Amino acid sequence: MTLISAAADIEQILLPAVRDLGDGFEVRRALPSAQRRMVGPFIFLDTFGPVTFGAGQGVDSRPHPHIGLSTLSYLLEGEMLHRDSEGYVQALRAGEVNLMTAGSGIVHSERTPDADRASDQARLFGVQAWIALPTRAEETDPSFQHVMGEALPSLEGEGISLRLLAGSLLGRRAPTHTHSDLFSADVALADGARFRVDAEHVERAVYVLDGQVEAQGQTGAFGKDQLVVFKPGAEIVLRARGPARLLLLGGEPLAEKRHVYWNFVSSRRERIEQAAEDWRERRFPGVPGETEFTPLPQAAPKAA
Repeated sequence: MTLISAAADIEQILLPAVRDLGDGFEVRRALPSAQRRMVGPFIFLDTFGPVTFGAGQGVDSRPHPHIGLSTLSYLLEGEMLHRDSEGYVQALRAGEVNLMTAGSGIVHSERTPDADRASDQARLFGVQAWIALPTRAEETDPSFQHVMGEALPSLEGEGISLRLLAGSLLGRRAPTHTHSDLFSADVALADGARFRVDAEHVERAVYVLDGQVEAQGQTGAFGKDQLVVFKPGAEIVLRARGPARLLLLGGEPLAEKRHVYWNFVSSRRERIEQAAEDWRERRFPGVPGETEFTPLPQAAPKAA
């Protein structure tokens, strides 16, 4: 769902589609939508939670494949356990980043750790974004990177707490290994704090994780779970109405159209068709220690 803003510096306001996966666990998908496919190289944006799981409950994302993208996972609360076909096993905790580059193909699972599953107070709140790889890197070797919270560049002061998750922003560069011009940042604002979103990147957007913000010089406010896309070159100053938590993202748009089918992204439709056939015929590598299989969706691969 989308709301088109008449404000001079706002290009779109998007509302995510919501899926209830049970046990009170909701996933909200802001990208892609029928109205907008990408912001910079970001082609997928999910947020999930906050939720408190009861004993025995949790997330079980069974082994599934990817090609042609990097997944950027970040938690504000809780913990998840990542396993992949390259042999990486890594817990992701609040404030840390997992960056998995699928390239030519990788398989991974994401699950609630056993200790949290045994608890009746386990919390989970987080974000996962997909970054479409530029054509030159679509078939790169798969890889995985975990970045601790203290290694992420930060900015503190005047009611602003910023943590740069990927790319470059405000003269800082994150240690995450990305393949194109982009940025993603977690920003917490105190009541009344102002944050300037510089026009150093062509495409920019803010997803409101919690609270409300307004754009200086414009009427109204942006609330929780709205994705606000700014016009290229616009000078944006956000002001918090009460405490607010934001995810900033964007970057240089890719030159070529991207096709998406299920978990596959590519500039070539035939590459997606090959990936689907490879998964159907079990030609992707497995995740060590896991035997579950996620079948392809019933719909045939098609350009999207």
